[in-house]
Amino acid sequence: MADIHAETDLYFVRREIAQAEPPPVRTSGPGNWVRRNLFATPGDAVLTILALLFVAYTLPGIIDWAFLSAVWTGEDRTACIVEGAGACWAFVKAKFPQFIYGRYPVAERWRVDLVFLLLAIGIVPMAIPSVPYKKLNLVYLMVVVPVVSFFLLTGGAFGLRSVETSLWGGLLVTLVVSYVGIVMSLPLGILLALGRRSDLPAVRFFAIGFIEIWRGVPLITVLFMASVMLPLFLPVGMNFDKLLRALIGVALFSSAYVAEVIRGGLQAIPKGQYEAARALGLGYWPMMRLIILPQALKLVIPGIVNSFISLFKDTSLVYIIGLFDLLGIVRINFSDANWATPQTPATGLVFAALVFWVFCFGMSRYSQALEQRLDTGHKR
Repeated sequence: MADIHAETDLYFVRREIAQAEPPPVRTSGPGNWVRRNLFATPGDAVLTILALLFVAYTLPGIIDWAFLSAVWTGEDRTACIVEGAGACWAFVKAKFPQFIYGRYPVAERWRVDLVFLLLAIGIVPMAIPSVPYKKLNLVYLMVVVPVVSFFLLTGGAFGLRSVETSLWGGLLVTLVVSYVGIVMSLPLGILLALGRRSDLPAVRFFAIGFIEIWRGVPLITVLFMASVMLPLFLPVGMNFDKLLRALIGVALFSSAYVAEVIRGGLQAIPKGQYEAARALGLGYWPMMRLIILPQALKLVIPGIVNSFISLFKDTSLVYIIGLFDLLGIVRINFSDANWATPQTPATGLVFAALVFWVFCFGMSRYSQALEQRLDTGHKR
């Protein structure tokens, strides 16, 4: 062995002291984040500088209009027509109850507040992973809250005064339409996605036809048909509430899009998962409930939440059939002579945009947190 090592000379002995190495580059901290995300390449640096210049050019004017020169208090339009006045937040303050409740009777608005509270009681525990009893919470959100809210808002029972849906408006209508649409479209979308992949021709053709018809028609047309055309096809003397027709139309419309999103998740599941489930002796529905759907729904969380965000924003279209959601009630108040100023429309629309953004951004951030929590992934 010694001869072999002597012949090959396979050894290394350092004959001098190694030079000192530079300290490692920091991989954390604000400076590293800025360097990695904003100035990683020359192109990134140019875009960052241009963006900063744009912000520096526009931000002072926005701050001045929205805060420094804004009018915060006032009894009527005279407070907002002074020279150099910015946003007329006094208009929003004066009309805020209408923006939330619409024309719902003032003495009965506690019922709307109670519905909001019941909804928050269900959503907050559902959003916190550590809170137990998720199945019961889901039943509460999808069954108890809609039923209790129906009796509370419409009245006519349990000693409550009856309130017509034509008096509903503002954020109340926006939340009712979007919540009912989400609650109804998700299970319908799952059934339609399963039906489109069914081996039964009748079920598959029905699901395909339903999805393609509803996806091929604009939502504004669906609402118009539900409000104006549907009563023409009903027997004499039979009619449905306008809001109920809009809720059904929105839910069916949204379910077609949710079905296609879920179908994409089902197609992404490897065939081996189906074969393994059948090898365990599971039938179709147990296989879907226990193995396939949990994986598929996890994969398509961004698409589902994107559909729900679109649904929430599309609630503003109910304005065309005489239902005044948040945006609709804001627009109606532009015609109030007591608050007719050049700044009133812009202020009202900015307020409505901020409310929509808060809800949509909240759904988006929660979906990202849910993705990270469920990301078991296939990392090695």
